[in-house]
Amino acid sequence: MRIWFVLFMLSVFTIGCSQVEKNYYDHRMYDLAQEEITTLSEVLPNLTMNRIILVGEFHNNKAHHESQLHIIRAVFESGVPLAIGFEMFQSESQSDIDKWVSGKLNVREFKRIYYENWNFPWELYSPIFELARKNKVPMVGLNVSRDITRQVSQMGFKSLSEKQKGKLSEVSCRVDKEYMDFIKNAFGAHAHGELNFTHFCEAQLIWDNVMAINALAFLDKNPDYTIILITGSGHARKKGIPKQISKRSNLSYAVILPEVSGSISPKTITGENADYIIMGH
Repeated sequence: MRIWFVLFMLSVFTIGCSQVEKNYYDHRMYDLAQEEITTLSEVLPNLTMNRIILVGEFHNNKAHHESQLHIIRAVFESGVPLAIGFEMFQSESQSDIDKWVSGKLNVREFKRIYYENWNFPWELYSPIFELARKNKVPMVGLNVSRDITRQVSQMGFKSLSEKQKGKLSEVSCRVDKEYMDFIKNAFGAHAHGELNFTHFCEAQLIWDNVMAINALAFLDKNPDYTIILITGSGHARKKGIPKQISKRSNLSYAVILPEVSGSISPKTITGENADYIIMGH
């Protein structure tokens, strides 16, 4: 009787695992080019043809991060050499990020590095960090130093020294109406006090520029890799980081945004904004 009970429990566990795996690959997506509902498993072959995959988020939305994890797992399991780039880390933290992936930092130590870079709860991102560490998937810090964005927000791009500019070309607040509207909404959402809007806009564009530069730098050194960029949905939109990538490279990319009621849905955005929408958020 005991043996039959064990076998029964094992079968239940196996069915449960299979169901989880099935649900994971059946994650609903909306294909903006084809204007139809599809699934992660169906879009995966097209996704993995790209060198860069941008997956947006609202930083405090747990469901968005769970979807990011699903996409990362699917791409990794496809056999594509994979790296993950993070808006959440400044590039200056790269040596510590590498130590985490290689197992030279423990959770407590890396958690401290994380909070030096980012303010949102560790638990939102830790499953992705653990996946990278377990599978030795390179993690890349994409972001620019806070000192630089703070200075630009207050005094504008022209206040930067040549050393501070680094590989940045001239940055000015010349964008199309749609992206300008996004920046204005972001400006209104910040506690900006006396902040000048033009300077805030330049800081936003510096983020886009630097994250594009750092992603491309990794791919230049690792030509066999695909990189998934984990960023805010505003940066992930095609007018954000992808536009800056296109200015510097012919590498292909795909943009995936999470559905957000009233702002990101099949009715509110088109293929000019993204390639796919993660449905059900």
